[in-house]
Amino acid sequence: MENNLIKSMIKIKVIKTEKDYQEALKSVEELMSLDPNPDSTEGEQLSLLSTLIEDYEARIFPKTLPSPIEAIKFRMEQSNLKQADLVAYIGSRSRVSEILSGKRQLTIGMVRALSEGLGIPTKVLIKEPNTSDTEYKNWDNRLVVEMGKRGYFGNDSFKQHNKIQLLENFFSAINSPSQILGMLRKSNYRSSPLTDKRALSAWAVCVIKKSQKIKAPKKYKHNIMDLKFLQELVKLSVKENSPILAQEYLIKYGITLVIEPHFPKTRLDGATILINKDNPVIGLTLRYDRLDNFWFTLLHELAHIAQHYNSGVSLFYDEIEGLRMLDLDEKEKEADELAEESILPKAKWEISPARLIPSSMAANSLANELGVHPALIAGQMRHKGNKYIYLNKIVNAAKVRKYFSNEKWKK
Repeated sequence: MENNLIKSMIKIKVIKTEKDYQEALKSVEELMSLDPNPDSTEGEQLSLLSTLIEDYEARIFPKTLPSPIEAIKFRMEQSNLKQADLVAYIGSRSRVSEILSGKRQLTIGMVRALSEGLGIPTKVLIKEPNTSDTEYKNWDNRLVVEMGKRGYFGNDSFKQHNKIQLLENFFSAINSPSQILGMLRKSNYRSSPLTDKRALSAWAVCVIKKSQKIKAPKKYKHNIMDLKFLQELVKLSVKENSPILAQEYLIKYGITLVIEPHFPKTRLDGATILINKDNPVIGLTLRYDRLDNFWFTLLHELAHIAQHYNSGVSLFYDEIEGLRMLDLDEKEKEADELAEESILPKAKWEISPARLIPSSMAANSLANELGVHPALIAGQMRHKGNKYIYLNKIVNAAKVRKYFSNEKWKK
């Protein structure tokens, strides 16, 4: 009786709409629950429905994926949606217009909302057409090999996949390199013009992926980040495992700190990633295995969050040491100044004997007064006085990488 009822309810027809598609999926589920013989009427119905579903899916989201804009417009047409209906997923009428005209790229938040709300697969929304034929093909093999050594491709290997497939799989979880590189062009640099932008994009995506594995207990509230916050944070530097404590401290406020060693051809010290503004991400490379570099770079990136959270820039890339740029961008100057003030207030520096005598005793005395690690004060003394031949023993004695033993550090 039940079988006959199911047979009478199932109407097989060409799938043209989302409603047809959902009904077909429900019918397949009902037929599968019967575990029918392939040669039976139910078995034939199941086979035919499965073929129709596969055909529909192939037409909507073929293996050669449409662009995100094409997918959105298709879903709008399919569901009879107007641009105003997308405001709930994208944010405003003007932003919807910019997205559909190609003037603005989808953010991760928009991708999630569109995927969940309209049922457009994430892999379609984050992928650009013909990327593998253009962007991936031109990647330096040495860079791809380096990514493989770092475990960026997970269980995939060169034995199973070619270069294009490996890169495609790596970037598909976050964004295509074209979109990341597009963000890089709109980002704020304090970096060498010789930096390999593709290596930078690979590093950035790895940092984002790592950050997504760390669950922040709350969203970041922008009004908490100020000089007082940074000065309290830097007092952790006197603790033995201060880099780990800093990581734990920041996540409580919705900021994720990720460590990822720098790539060859990128002399990067740190980056601020504001793609997901609910939980800003800071990536540090620990290019220099020194506590003073760790803390100054961290404070510099936090200063970007404090000062430039709403500046319209999503990525800040910084080489703190090894690059002497006389004409720094205004945003970089502001971040430098706030980071310096957090460690060693200008008023204290002006009256301190350490300003005149670059000695270990002066560094230790000032550090004790401010409640921070002597290596940080020594680093500031070297920088402010442009006397990098002094205080090497203090700055080189305090190491950082040992606290992040899971990373693959090159000796």
